[in-house]
Amino acid sequence: MKRRLAANTRRLGAALATTDGRWAMVSTGLTTLVAGAIAWMAIGTQPLNNPALGAPSHTPLSYELFLRLVQSAGGITTQTKVADENQDQANTNASPGEETRTVTLDRGDTLAGAMEDVGVSAADANAVIAALGKDFDPTALRAGMNFDLTYSVAPAIDATGQTDKPPAPKTTVVMVNHKPVVVPVDSDLAQDSRAENSQAISRLLSLHFSPSIEQDVTVTRGTDGSFTAQTVQKQLAVHRHRAGATIDSSLYLAGMQAGIPADIVVEMIRMFSYKVDFQRDLHPGDSFEVYYDYYYTPEGQPAKTGAISYARMRLGGKDIVLYRFQPDPNEPADYFDAKGQSAKGLLMKTPVDGARISSGFGSRFHPILGYTRMHKGVDFAVPTGTPVMAAGAGTISFMGRASGYGNFVRIAHDNGISTAYGHLSRFAPGMRSGSHVRQGQVFAYSGMTGIATGPHLHYEIAFGGHQVNPLTVKIASGRLLSGAEHRAFLDQRLKVDEAIAALPLETKVADIATDLRQAKAR
Repeated sequence: MKRRLAANTRRLGAALATTDGRWAMVSTGLTTLVAGAIAWMAIGTQPLNNPALGAPSHTPLSYELFLRLVQSAGGITTQTKVADENQDQANTNASPGEETRTVTLDRGDTLAGAMEDVGVSAADANAVIAALGKDFDPTALRAGMNFDLTYSVAPAIDATGQTDKPPAPKTTVVMVNHKPVVVPVDSDLAQDSRAENSQAISRLLSLHFSPSIEQDVTVTRGTDGSFTAQTVQKQLAVHRHRAGATIDSSLYLAGMQAGIPADIVVEMIRMFSYKVDFQRDLHPGDSFEVYYDYYYTPEGQPAKTGAISYARMRLGGKDIVLYRFQPDPNEPADYFDAKGQSAKGLLMKTPVDGARISSGFGSRFHPILGYTRMHKGVDFAVPTGTPVMAAGAGTISFMGRASGYGNFVRIAHDNGISTAYGHLSRFAPGMRSGSHVRQGQVFAYSGMTGIATGPHLHYEIAFGGHQVNPLTVKIASGRLLSGAEHRAFLDQRLKVDEAIAALPLETKVADIATDLRQAKAR
């Protein structure tokens, strides 16, 4: 033994005497150390299956995850501390445990159902609807509306099932080879360990939405857990516009190109419908202007259209001017010319919109009967179901079936004048013989009942029982203001004229950097 030891000592000394020998010894030692470490780690990552030792007290780690933890172990404590400090600074002004989520109501959804879909309890959802129903009709909610939900976030559930702890910690502990190691909460291991032990919403705190651009509704939870709804009406500011344009093709298109809201353009067409034939009287180069109100929110967003106070059309060098005036506060306002004459005629020229004359008044060859006979009215070709309006105020004297006219209605007006409407598809609900109708009120719908080759409206005007040509007859104008009403109208007209003179004519309407063509009236 002593001889063998002495021989080994001599060999070691000889090996260490040279550079190559010393490097060989170091290499051999490192290789042995690494092999031992790998063997130790492999043994440590195996599960304990010895029944005598009982079930393992931790989940074994894979070798790959072990290497990731070891590589980051040196900087875990410092990195976590810095991250915690940054997170604390970021949350200085935030409410801990509270979040806000926006929910959009889809077609066919209910508000309660939409809230439950994102995790709100059925009890909270029903309580919100009950509180909302005291001042707001939930059935008025429409698809596409957005609702902001503020709620508290439930704390993580620990191994003992307790839920009253603060939100998940910023670090957690996992077992590596039977030893505890601190890792960040956003690591894969920590996320996997909590994936099934968390809850999104604890309880709803508030709900906020805007049913219209001028209204805000908020439902909040009180300290006693009950919900209270509050509705706030925004104070709208009115802006007055004087706008106009030259007509190239149609009044409607010219108004759109000038940036005038569609509702204003449509109302202007109705104003002049008793005095202007928009298919035959308008020509390129004609012009118009309109003085109207528009309402804006305090933030400058367009909210809704107001009234037209004045409008003018220049057709072929001739001006037609109308002013808005309300003689009776209990009746709707009307439009009058500069002399106080109502713009409305006794009868409308065409009782349907978008009408095309398919057959005029007079003798004609009947395409179905096969012989020539007198056509005592005018036919307007319109699709089935087009609303038919009363040409003037009056009383329905007949409503029912009338041989070749199919469904037929006759309306009696003042001064022995009557109008008749044939080939109707159906009558409007509530209409019957003896019913009183207003001028422009829809009482029936066009069709092709009776003897007809296609859908159209047959329209007649009769004086003393004798039919006349609706296209050429002179219809009496509306009433002329007199006395105190006329003086009040003239005073108002003067004020409007002064306001118009003080404003420039806008040919491209924009207000508070908002193009009114993008505005939608509520």
